[in-house]
Amino acid sequence: MIKIGLTGSIGMGKSTTAKMLADMGYPVFDADQTVADLYAQGGKAVEPVAARFPSALNKGAIDRVLLSQALNDDPKGFADLEAIVHPLVDEARQAFFAEAEANGHTLVILDIPLLFEAGLDRLCDVIWVVSAPEDHQRARVLAREGMSEAKFAAIVARQMPDAHKRARADAVIDTSQGLEVVREHLQTLIENLSVKGS
Repeated sequence: MIKIGLTGSIGMGKSTTAKMLADMGYPVFDADQTVADLYAQGGKAVEPVAARFPSALNKGAIDRVLLSQALNDDPKGFADLEAIVHPLVDEARQAFFAEAEANGHTLVILDIPLLFEAGLDRLCDVIWVVSAPEDHQRARVLAREGMSEAKFAAIVARQMPDAHKRARADAVIDTSQGLEVVREHLQTLIENLSVKGS
């Protein structure tokens, strides 16, 4: 089973690209959604995260805004949070692989924003980086509700620079040319993988 790592900085179009791949019938492991599910009411991360960050608990779930505030006040908090959440995400990812394999899929997508930063590129056979010119990125992100220049700068500061990601990619998917161009590029990349794998 070929494991494709899909990553890209904020505002580059990674989520749209991942949805396109899912619509094409490929199983997609969405790391962000997995964390959201773990934080939701009844999620496996609620109890351990609330024990470490009591102020983040809201109506039986972990509130990401409150958690973010708690982390701002606690420099050691990030490492503690990762120690709780990463093993749970790993568990969910293994279950995803097992299900995909059981269903006969030969190719899966790992949609992971911090793929390189978290060292998860080691899990992948192939890495695709979703990218776009900086002006496109900025315009997309600043159009989001509640986004500011300061927030955008803080998010970008935590992510590996786009140029570094592109340098480490097996393929770069430019989303500035429109969805149809992206779809055609994805189909070509998958066809090339199929030829190599056969």
